Amino acid sequence: MKNYLVTVFSLLLFSTALFAQEKKYNVLFIISDDLTATALSCYGNTVCKTPNIDALAARGTRFTQAYCQATYCGPSRASFMSGYYPHATGVMGYKNPRPQIGDRATWSQHFKNNGYYSARVSKIYHMGVPGGIEYKEGRDPDFYNGADDALSWTERFNSPGPEWMAPGDGENLENNPDGTKPLVGRNTMVVVEADGDDMVHSDGKTALKAAQLIEQHKEQPFWLGVGFVRPHVPFVAPRSYYEPYLPYSKLKLPEQVEGDWDDIPKAGINYKNNKNMKLDIRRQKKALGAYYASVSFMDAQVGKVMAALKKSGLEDETIVIFTSDHGYHLDEHEFWEKVSLRDESSGVPLIISVPGKKPAVCDSFVELLDLYPTLSKLCGLEVPKNIQGKDISAMLDDPTVEVREAAFCVAPMRKGFLLRDKKWSYIQYGEDAKQGIELFDMMQDPKQFTNLAKDPQHQSVVESFKAKLAKKLEEVRANDLDLGAQ
Repeated sequence: MKNYLVTVFSLLLFSTALFAQEKKYNVLFIISDDLTATALSCYGNTVCKTPNIDALAARGTRFTQAYCQATYCGPSRASFMSGYYPHATGVMGYKNPRPQIGDRATWSQHFKNNGYYSARVSKIYHMGVPGGIEYKEGRDPDFYNGADDALSWTERFNSPGPEWMAPGDGENLENNPDGTKPLVGRNTMVVVEADGDDMVHSDGKTALKAAQLIEQHKEQPFWLGVGFVRPHVPFVAPRSYYEPYLPYSKLKLPEQVEGDWDDIPKAGINYKNNKNMKLDIRRQKKALGAYYASVSFMDAQVGKVMAALKKSGLEDETIVIFTSDHGYHLDEHEFWEKVSLRDESSGVPLIISVPGKKPAVCDSFVELLDLYPTLSKLCGLEVPKNIQGKDISAMLDDPTVEVREAAFCVAPMRKGFLLRDKKWSYIQYGEDAKQGIELFDMMQDPKQFTNLAKDPQHQSVVESFKAKLAKKLEEVRANDLDLGAQ
């Protein structure tokens, strides 16, 4: 009898272990829009309040050298979802990427094809913000899908909201020095200290829907994409999120250097800056405070999603990723918004929390492109052939592991290219470099004030990077001839 009980007990243990091995991790992918890592307190900001993202960083691996593959929403999102660089697929803009991706499975589609429930809430692929999510009565619901790829999802959900038309106190900061312009949204720097609570707005609705989906699908493996649109302009959030940053006059703006633009090519001057937006100091500080308020609002929604995950009992079965599609300038070099290839715009926050793995900080270079193969590996799925990301899962066990010597990013509309290694930030405009070059010594000049590209003592470095960039582009494009094949 004793031997029989031992055998039964052993079989139960074996069955439990086997079940544990076969149990698939869920994937909860949370992405903010236009978020710079410099705005998060877990990345060193001492003013902006982000307790929920900080809590995620405290239990996961926080990457300090993560880079997007394009400093525009559309090509960046198409890149990390497809697993290919923009110059491999030709997805440089804001349209549905499926025609260029071909028959290959996107990241979430790959999980769907392997038995996962795959869903998105709000912005994962490109959606125009605010135009693409502004609620209008009677509007066709498909309008809110934006440039989405339907094949990527089992289900998809949108979160239209009032955006710049939300009731509250608003001001148009951009090109409005005398304060006479009407409050007009679109892709402009508008601030609305809004009436009402979180649920008035798109991100509040997104958090609620994500929480509902976690509860509804907790009995099956899921890949859930939760796309928050803040802090993308317009800076709209409930009033309570503005209060910690008032009065705006107390906020400190970044260091500026006289003649900062004198040694950089015209292509290197960002499309939004204090001069062409006519932003005086008051408006600069208000823009900074409004951005922080938008970040704090978004952070609160992250907290709601994480609370729902905990309530569901799935924390130990779910890999959580938090990131942004690209960075954002907050008056560094008098630049605002994205597009630039400087670190503030090309770098992104990235946190990956895997059950059972110790918290860590990783200073090795990674790209958003690496998420697709890495999560496939972690979840026991085959990594599709030819995708251009790299598996960085080893970094989650040992943060000193290095998979990349440098990060690669592009700014398609200005034909800009970035190669960023530990010492150098090399930016080239045009494949022939005729529109100019920037070279910054990131050890001696981490804020990128002195362009060394024309310094005779650094010509060998410039020539070396020209050759590296040409080789990188050749490698990137090597896959563009067989995109129709899996």
